[in-house]
Amino acid sequence: MNSTAAGWLQVGLVVAALAACYVPLGNYLARIFTTDKDWRVERGIYRLIGADPKADQKWSAYLRSMLAFSVISVLFLYGIERLQKYLLLNVFHLPNVSPAVAWNTAASFVTNTNWQNYSGETTMSYLTQMAGLAVQNFLSAAVGLVIAIAMIRGFVRQNTDRLGNFWVDLTRAVIRLLLPLSIIGAIVLLATGAIDNFAHYHTITTLAGGHQTIPGGPVASQEAIKEMGNNGGGFFNANSAHPFENPNAFSDIFEIFLLLLIPFAMPRAFGKMVGDNKQGYALLAVMAIIWLAAVGGISFFEAQGAGTATHLARGAMEGVETRFGRPACSLFAASTTVTSTGAVNCFHDSLTPFGGGIALFDMALGEVAPGGIGAGMYGILVLAIVTVFVGGLMVGRTPEYIGKKIRPLEMKYAALYFLTLPVLILTSAGLSLALRNWPSPATSPLSSILNPGPHGLTEIMYAFTSMANNNGSAFAGLTTNTIWYNTVGGIVMLLGRFAPQIFALGLAGSLARQRSVPASVGTLDTRRPLFVGMLVGVILVLVGLTYFPALALGPFAEGLH
Repeated sequence: MNSTAAGWLQVGLVVAALAACYVPLGNYLARIFTTDKDWRVERGIYRLIGADPKADQKWSAYLRSMLAFSVISVLFLYGIERLQKYLLLNVFHLPNVSPAVAWNTAASFVTNTNWQNYSGETTMSYLTQMAGLAVQNFLSAAVGLVIAIAMIRGFVRQNTDRLGNFWVDLTRAVIRLLLPLSIIGAIVLLATGAIDNFAHYHTITTLAGGHQTIPGGPVASQEAIKEMGNNGGGFFNANSAHPFENPNAFSDIFEIFLLLLIPFAMPRAFGKMVGDNKQGYALLAVMAIIWLAAVGGISFFEAQGAGTATHLARGAMEGVETRFGRPACSLFAASTTVTSTGAVNCFHDSLTPFGGGIALFDMALGEVAPGGIGAGMYGILVLAIVTVFVGGLMVGRTPEYIGKKIRPLEMKYAALYFLTLPVLILTSAGLSLALRNWPSPATSPLSSILNPGPHGLTEIMYAFTSMANNNGSAFAGLTTNTIWYNTVGGIVMLLGRFAPQIFALGLAGSLARQRSVPASVGTLDTRRPLFVGMLVGVILVLVGLTYFPALALGPFAEGLH
């Protein structure tokens, strides 16, 4: 079997597995957040934190709870990193993490970005990995999920300003969904050969007579939630290309399945909660079209290779894990960038110019196809609102979506949501290019570029697009462990995560205050292929018009050179 056929067979296996889980997992997601019954362990947590599970919060109170929880999370994780030298399970006597890296990492993991300016096996102790990073893998994923649930309630509820209880939603997301699935995922990964231990480092003698240090660690347990929660941060610097994290071809397919599982099930939960499963299928179709286009595009360009040297070498494999090959690299790269995962089984900096350009474009879409856990759902709902607004302009009537009118207030929230990320990405990238001599030529942001020219521009654009969209993958040719990138990157990650969530909750509160209106002859049917095509077009046009100049000067220029 040739590599192309093998690659599409892998795609088929992932699609079949996701299709089998779509209805049962989507229905279960809807039940988690619609039932009135609390589990005993959940009631214990409510008593412990002093939360009233029966209290129904306004969108502003829901927002304050989320922001307060996230601030505490940042401080807690920062504190663990800065004190790890004195804490338990520091079996290799690692020093405290430096302030700049600790700040960047705390902001990164709390925002579900998992951008890493360090090598995990030489920087973070076992306790920091487990009590700090792995815990935030659960909690940051749960926060994104509950924001999506609150937004769906905005369509379901009428004449109220209440969107639910943040503490109840967060607890249920972790206890009923993420923990059980991650336990199953970790067991499967252990069976494939992933490690999970507290072993000391082992120094071995290689066949060539050299010495190599082999680290251990609690890997499989973190790997499962890293993929399933769309976090992406690797226990090891090589991430999912490391054999201890991703041992073989089966584990590779399984990890791709995990990172797509919950985001692709969210449309079903949406359909169940609004009482119309066809609405969920329409959004699922949009997500699937864009994901498959990304997989096909990257696979095509990676199969072609780039330049004379690649062809003479019969397909250079620099940056590609030879255990998986280019097809698996392409599938993983497309899946990790259309979600907000950021895990990698090959180095994206080694992708062909157009292959890397597609990965960059995937993130610039706002990661809505299917997007990160929860974040993809509320992101695509905002874009669906923009689409029906455009459709309303065409026929000269007030647009409606899921029984709610899209008025100027809703469009202001939607516009603010969409404009936040381009402003963050283009401003931070522009400053990184403009500051040639600050604070000195040797330490300026430009000095971090190892590959000048179009590829260097792509590296900077990719970095800030990844951080603002809470993806976390990177082009490894850019040195980002500097004061500039650690500090500014942390700010970009926080704003890129929480500003859109603020606007999404404000939009949900505005929708919940309305009374539902019945569909009429002039209502755009958002369950039909016409709407699916319009939504795909709006997503591509909005992103294309926003980022085309940067894409033209970066990957396009490099690819056409």
